[in-house]
Amino acid sequence: MTEQPLALVLGATGGLGSQMARTLIAHGWRVQALNRNPGKIAKPVPGVTWLRGDAMKRADVVAAAVGVALIVHAVNPPGYRNWRGLALPMLENTIAAAKSAGARIFFPGTVYNFGRETFPLVAEDAPQHPQTRKGAIRVEMEASLRTAAATGVRVLVLRAGDWFGPDLTGNSWFSAGLVKPGRRVKSVTYPGKPEVGHAWAYLPDYAETAVRLVERDADLPCFAVFHFDGHWFAHGIEIAEAVRQASGNQNLPIRRFPWWLVWVAAPLVETFREMLEMTYLWREPLRLDNRRLVAFLGEEPHTPTAEAVRVSLQGIGCLE
Repeated sequence: MTEQPLALVLGATGGLGSQMARTLIAHGWRVQALNRNPGKIAKPVPGVTWLRGDAMKRADVVAAAVGVALIVHAVNPPGYRNWRGLALPMLENTIAAAKSAGARIFFPGTVYNFGRETFPLVAEDAPQHPQTRKGAIRVEMEASLRTAAATGVRVLVLRAGDWFGPDLTGNSWFSAGLVKPGRRVKSVTYPGKPEVGHAWAYLPDYAETAVRLVERDADLPCFAVFHFDGHWFAHGIEIAEAVRQASGNQNLPIRRFPWWLVWVAAPLVETFREMLEMTYLWREPLRLDNRRLVAFLGEEPHTPTAEAVRVSLQGIGCLE
């Protein structure tokens, strides 16, 4: 009998990390995760073996990766704070661990890498001229992964739009902007221009796509990049309308996001300064071209919008 493959998930208490852990387990993988204090995890994923350690400590990550075939790098700095001081060192630790274990790295990519000259439909090999500090760091992170791949470390990057799903944390526009987690939906706040398209990624679909790619490891190049189309709304306001429909109240008000308040507080709050740099993504349409992904897998997993939004709202405590 073939032994189940083993994966290490970094960031398994977050929305993406926990969903990746669940999906890997559903596909027959064994999963272990790293956490500074495993005994205090509020909602541990069933079936995950928790190891004590810190993603900022290289020795901890290397030790946790012994024997693994895959490292999921889903760990991020909290909010938008201190990306350069935290994100880059954590990724270097993951690369070192992957070299030591001979594992493939799965890296969740974003749209922050791209500037307006690539809009509206962005391919995997589009020029990367980011317009924000966080985008520049994202480009630097992918460059580090590409350099590692040149030395034999296998890397898989799957880029996607904004997250939504049943296990979101406060780092998502869906749970931190559109609605208020843990409260019944009384209104929806939309950050963008209603008529401008916007890309969203439903976490269960994204994780399923990622695992299907990982399980085709032998067919992937050493450095593989794909784009996940997810839930594209040609009129961005459609996701707010879907929230209203899921709430059961067609008269639910859809309000504008108070960007003026962010502008006022930005000089004092680092998170708000980073948010303001991202406003162009709400004013212009950016859609990820997934034709390479569909050609490779045959399809992109896709949950109908109504179900995806309903499950997401239930998961974050917004529906009775």
